[in-house]
Amino acid sequence: MLTLTEVEALARAAHEGQTDKAGRPYAEHLAAVARGVRELGGDADQIAAAWLHDAVEDDALSQRWLAGASLSGRTKAIVLAVTKRAGESPEEYAGRILATPGALLVKRADLAHNADPARLAVLDEATRARLTAKYTRMRGLLGL
Repeated sequence: MLTLTEVEALARAAHEGQTDKAGRPYAEHLAAVARGVRELGGDADQIAAAWLHDAVEDDALSQRWLAGASLSGRTKAIVLAVTKRAGESPEEYAGRILATPGALLVKRADLAHNADPARLAVLDEATRARLTAKYTRMRGLLGL
Protein backbone atom coordinates (compact mmCIF):
# COMPACT_ATOMS: atom_id res chain seq x y z
CA MET A 1 0.00 0.00 0.00
CA LEU A 2 1.13 3.52 -0.76
CA THR A 3 1.94 5.62 2.28
CA LEU A 4 0.33 9.03 2.76
CA THR A 5 3.68 10.62 1.92
CA GLU A 6 3.77 8.67 -1.35
CA VAL A 7 0.14 9.56 -2.13
CA GLU A 8 0.89 13.24 -1.51
CA ALA A 9 3.95 13.13 -3.80
CA LEU A 10 1.97 11.33 -6.48
CA ALA A 11 -0.91 13.83 -6.29
CA ARG A 12 1.45 16.79 -6.41
CA ALA A 13 3.22 15.33 -9.46
CA ALA A 14 -0.06 14.51 -11.20
CA HIS A 15 -1.28 18.10 -10.82
CA GLU A 16 2.12 19.70 -11.55
CA GLY A 17 1.69 22.88 -13.57
CA GLN A 18 -2.06 23.13 -12.87
CA THR A 19 -3.52 26.18 -11.19
CA ASP A 20 -6.84 26.92 -9.55
CA LYS A 21 -9.29 29.61 -10.67
CA ALA A 22 -7.27 32.22 -8.78
CA GLY A 23 -4.05 31.18 -10.51
CA ARG A 24 -2.56 29.49 -7.43
CA PRO A 25 -0.74 26.13 -7.72
CA TYR A 26 -3.38 23.41 -7.58
CA ALA A 27 -1.37 21.45 -5.00
CA GLU A 28 -2.25 24.16 -2.46
CA HIS A 29 -5.91 23.13 -2.74
CA LEU A 30 -5.06 19.45 -2.37
CA ALA A 31 -2.98 20.16 0.73
CA ALA A 32 -5.77 22.27 2.24
CA VAL A 33 -8.36 19.54 1.67
CA ALA A 34 -6.07 16.87 3.14
CA ARG A 35 -5.39 19.12 6.15
CA GLY A 36 -9.13 19.76 6.53
CA VAL A 37 -9.89 16.04 6.47
CA ARG A 38 -7.22 15.43 9.11
CA GLU A 39 -8.59 18.26 11.29
CA LEU A 40 -12.12 16.85 10.98
CA GLY A 41 -10.89 13.51 12.31
CA GLY A 42 -10.53 11.68 9.02
CA ASP A 43 -8.54 8.49 8.82
CA ALA A 44 -5.67 7.53 6.49
CA ASP A 45 -8.04 6.31 3.75
CA GLN A 46 -9.88 9.63 3.77
CA ILE A 47 -6.67 11.67 3.84
CA ALA A 48 -5.33 9.71 0.86
CA ALA A 49 -8.63 10.30 -0.95
CA ALA A 50 -8.37 14.01 -0.14
CA TRP A 51 -5.00 14.19 -1.88
CA LEU A 52 -6.47 12.38 -4.90
CA HIS A 53 -10.01 13.82 -4.85
CA ASP A 54 -9.68 15.75 -8.12
CA ALA A 55 -7.12 13.55 -9.89
CA VAL A 56 -9.55 11.49 -11.99
CA GLU A 57 -12.00 14.36 -12.53
CA ASP A 58 -9.20 16.61 -13.81
CA ASP A 59 -7.67 13.82 -15.93
CA ALA A 60 -4.46 14.08 -13.90
CA LEU A 61 -4.74 10.33 -13.30
CA SER A 62 -6.98 7.86 -15.09
CA GLN A 63 -9.68 5.63 -13.62
CA ARG A 64 -7.60 2.73 -14.89
CA TRP A 65 -4.61 3.98 -12.87
CA LEU A 66 -6.83 4.32 -9.79
CA ALA A 67 -8.21 0.80 -10.20
CA GLY A 68 -4.70 -0.67 -10.24
CA ALA A 69 -3.16 1.62 -7.62
CA SER A 70 -1.83 0.28 -4.34
CA LEU A 71 -4.59 1.97 -2.35
CA SER A 72 -7.32 0.58 -0.15
CA GLY A 73 -10.65 -0.20 -1.75
CA ARG A 74 -12.20 2.40 0.55
CA THR A 75 -9.84 5.14 -0.66
CA LYS A 76 -10.61 4.25 -4.28
CA ALA A 77 -14.36 4.27 -3.58
CA ILE A 78 -14.15 7.71 -1.96
CA VAL A 79 -12.15 9.15 -4.86
CA LEU A 80 -14.70 7.81 -7.34
CA ALA A 81 -17.60 9.06 -5.21
CA VAL A 82 -16.31 12.65 -5.21
CA THR A 83 -15.40 12.57 -8.92
CA LYS A 84 -18.02 14.50 -10.89
CA ARG A 85 -19.23 12.81 -14.05
CA ALA A 86 -20.22 14.44 -17.32
CA GLY A 87 -23.93 15.12 -17.52
CA GLU A 88 -24.53 14.22 -13.89
CA SER A 89 -26.98 16.31 -11.88
CA PRO A 90 -25.95 17.79 -8.54
CA GLU A 91 -28.56 15.56 -6.89
CA GLU A 92 -27.01 12.40 -8.39
CA TYR A 93 -23.55 13.56 -7.39
CA ALA A 94 -24.62 14.30 -3.82
CA GLY A 95 -26.45 10.98 -3.59
CA ARG A 96 -23.33 9.04 -4.54
CA ILE A 97 -21.26 10.93 -1.98
CA LEU A 98 -23.83 10.26 0.75
CA ALA A 99 -23.99 6.56 -0.19
CA THR A 100 -20.20 6.08 0.01
CA PRO A 101 -18.79 5.60 3.51
CA GLY A 102 -16.16 8.22 4.24
CA ALA A 103 -16.83 10.40 1.20
CA LEU A 104 -18.90 13.08 2.93
CA LEU A 105 -16.00 14.13 5.15
CA VAL A 106 -13.71 14.54 2.13
CA LYS A 107 -16.33 16.56 0.24
CA ARG A 108 -16.98 18.67 3.35
CA ALA A 109 -13.28 19.61 3.52
CA ASP A 110 -13.22 20.26 -0.25
CA LEU A 111 -16.23 22.57 -0.06
CA ALA A 112 -14.81 24.36 2.98
CA HIS A 113 -11.64 25.23 1.10
CA ASN A 114 -13.43 26.05 -2.15
CA ALA A 115 -15.82 28.41 -0.32
CA ASP A 116 -13.11 30.07 1.78
CA PRO A 117 -13.90 33.81 1.59
CA ALA A 118 -10.22 34.68 1.15
CA ARG A 119 -10.01 32.34 -1.83
CA LEU A 120 -13.22 33.64 -3.37
CA ALA A 121 -12.25 37.29 -2.81
CA VAL A 122 -9.61 37.20 -5.56
CA LEU A 123 -12.13 36.09 -8.20
CA ASP A 124 -14.21 38.40 -10.36
CA GLU A 125 -17.70 39.14 -9.06
CA ALA A 126 -19.55 36.93 -11.57
CA THR A 127 -17.34 33.91 -10.89
CA ARG A 128 -17.51 34.48 -7.13
CA ALA A 129 -21.32 34.67 -7.21
CA ARG A 130 -21.65 31.59 -9.42
CA LEU A 131 -19.32 29.50 -7.25
CA THR A 132 -20.86 30.70 -3.98
CA ALA A 133 -24.30 29.62 -5.21
CA LYS A 134 -22.93 26.28 -6.44
CA TYR A 135 -21.18 25.51 -3.14
CA THR A 136 -24.20 26.60 -1.08
CA ARG A 137 -26.47 24.33 -3.10
CA MET A 138 -24.13 21.35 -2.73
CA ARG A 139 -23.83 21.89 1.02
CA GLY A 140 -27.62 21.86 1.19
CA LEU A 141 -27.88 18.64 -0.83
CA LEU A 142 -25.31 17.01 1.44
CA GLY A 143 -26.96 18.23 4.65
CA LEU A 144 -23.93 20.30 5.68
